[in-house]
Amino acid sequence: MVLFFGLAAFAAAVALSIVTFASTRSYLLGQRSEVAQRQAFNNAQLMRSFVETDGTNVAELITQIRTEQDGFAVVQIDARPGKGELYYAQDPLRFTQSNLPPELLSETLNNRTGRQRFVFEGKPYEAIGVAVPSIGIHYFEAFPVSDVENTLRTIQITLIIGVVLITGAAGVLGFSMSQNVLRPLTRVALAANKIATGGLDTRLDHEDDADLQQLVTSFNEMANAVQERIEREQRFASDVSHELRSPVTALAAASEVLIARRSEFSERNQQAIDIMKKQIERFDRTVLDLLELSRLDAQAEESENEIVRLNDLIVRIMNRYGFGNIEYRSSVASSDGETAGEDECLLDRRRIERVLVNLLENARDHAGGANRVSLVLNNETFVISVHDSGPGIAASERNNIFNRFARGTASRNSTGSGLGLAIVQEHARAMNGAVTVDSSPEGGAVFSFTFPKIGPVS
Repeated sequence: MVLFFGLAAFAAAVALSIVTFASTRSYLLGQRSEVAQRQAFNNAQLMRSFVETDGTNVAELITQIRTEQDGFAVVQIDARPGKGELYYAQDPLRFTQSNLPPELLSETLNNRTGRQRFVFEGKPYEAIGVAVPSIGIHYFEAFPVSDVENTLRTIQITLIIGVVLITGAAGVLGFSMSQNVLRPLTRVALAANKIATGGLDTRLDHEDDADLQQLVTSFNEMANAVQERIEREQRFASDVSHELRSPVTALAAASEVLIARRSEFSERNQQAIDIMKKQIERFDRTVLDLLELSRLDAQAEESENEIVRLNDLIVRIMNRYGFGNIEYRSSVASSDGETAGEDECLLDRRRIERVLVNLLENARDHAGGANRVSLVLNNETFVISVHDSGPGIAASERNNIFNRFARGTASRNSTGSGLGLAIVQEHARAMNGAVTVDSSPEGGAVFSFTFPKIGPVS
């Protein structure tokens, strides 16, 4: 819209300026030529009177002709007995017939009155030739038109400035109008973004404009329907998870009885008991993950930020969950007990624990186990990475691997609920962070959890 207004105003201003300049130039030059021609005819008549009175002293008579400032006069007398064709200049040291345009000389000497513009000493002039055949003379007078050219140059500069100002004003007007037009759409976009990021109660305010109010009404109705459906699905998932918790617990208890007496059964029954045990454990894990996702969706868990030493926390988590044999590398300086290190920050240790454990268990279940955990600090942002030597994640699957119940090609036949990475992503978002997956330089995959150093300790 800004470009349209600017180009339209520019085109209109240029067209109007061209017409204005052309009309003004034609008028000013026409007026100047008319005045010059009238004066030239008057001076030609005066010169005729002088020649008729005293034709022998033409050189002195032409000096009595009054021309404009910087103007020049030249008179030509036809050949007479005993004399050739003669020219007399008002200022022969500066301007003579040789300075007149040849075309004008030829036309006037053929007894036709003419005029022509030319340049003398770098300045514009207009010359007029008047034929007086009755006494055999031809009168020429040159008039400076620099004053007209200066006026036209001033007008031209003024018009150019006007075009620039008009174009700029049109651009500002277009920008203002575009802002007024796009402001409601911007509000819609912001509201849609808030809804997409979890603010399901976001709604648009009332608009005075009837057309915009129709958009507001439709958007709010859509948002209500989306919120009701999502909340209904969340309640359903939560209710189902809670209802399944009791029978899963009962099944786990019953399976423990069978497992305790496993040796009393045949080999085939023992295999069935082992399969039952694994499936009950998987079922129990899925229910727990669904309950956790339900709490995350409902934002029922509030962050409990506290000062932690990240290096120590990561090592303790790895040891507590049986991953202490995995190599740990950190480029972040630790505290020495008295001096605060780079790894001290303000965060929720439970979320860090959940994210790290899920990534390590994901590597164990689908990639043969992690081979290294690393911590780096980039521009007040921590990055915890879990490396493995498994088959890796295909580039086409990396955008979907964090969806709920999503599984990569390499983990189709693996155990697990398919919710571990989805939980990681939700905890990362809760910490204003992000989790990504890429190929490891050593082969396999590397999952990176990035989160801000919320509050460095002084």
